[in-house]
Amino acid sequence: MLGAETEGMIGYLIEQELENALGHDHAVATLLTQVIVDRADPAFGKPTKFVGPVYTQDEAQARAKAAGWTIAQDGQYWRRVVPSPKPVEIPDLRVVRLLLDQDVTVICAGGGGIPVMRRSDGSMIGVEAVIDKDAASALLAANIGVDALLLLTDVDAVYTGFGSDAATALHQLSPAQGRALDMPSGSMGPKLKAACDFADRGGIAGIGRLADALRLLAGTAGTRICVKSKQ
Repeated sequence: MLGAETEGMIGYLIEQELENALGHDHAVATLLTQVIVDRADPAFGKPTKFVGPVYTQDEAQARAKAAGWTIAQDGQYWRRVVPSPKPVEIPDLRVVRLLLDQDVTVICAGGGGIPVMRRSDGSMIGVEAVIDKDAASALLAANIGVDALLLLTDVDAVYTGFGSDAATALHQLSPAQGRALDMPSGSMGPKLKAACDFADRGGIAGIGRLADALRLLAGTAGTRICVKSKQ
């Protein structure tokens, strides 16, 4: 429920700004997007995704005991953690395609989408989890057959030795080269994995700053990930 609320709230802001920028001459729509996860995903046995506010250790333990939470230390404080299962299917894909066929710019899968499970009778039900947004974006991009996937952040490229004097920007990578890099799981790691997964299907993925989006498409900024035959 909170995921759906957040997706709608942020989607509204993006939709309004796009409409204002385009002079209301182009249709823009925000779609609350359900994303199916597998109930057998091992992530459900090892919650890792931080959600909600921070607490002292004593308060976190008391809340966890009362509500059945799993908690973990986050810096000097403690927070609730929930599973982060792999996205398997986007059942709202046919709605996305209908909108795209009508030349509508679609804002969807925000925050990784709303995690749901399919029950034995085919119906769906929500589940407490947070899907990685980069993985959901890569799945969406592959399923609608786009040519390029941009993962936009506040860092201008993928770096080795990030934050050190030996930091080096990587501008061209193959999926195999990208997977061989050891990147932080809480930041660049998921972005690089999603980019490699998408590039393996024949597309071009780019990682870099929002302000460099057009240059990322042109291959003159950020990090581009594609199979060698596409470089």
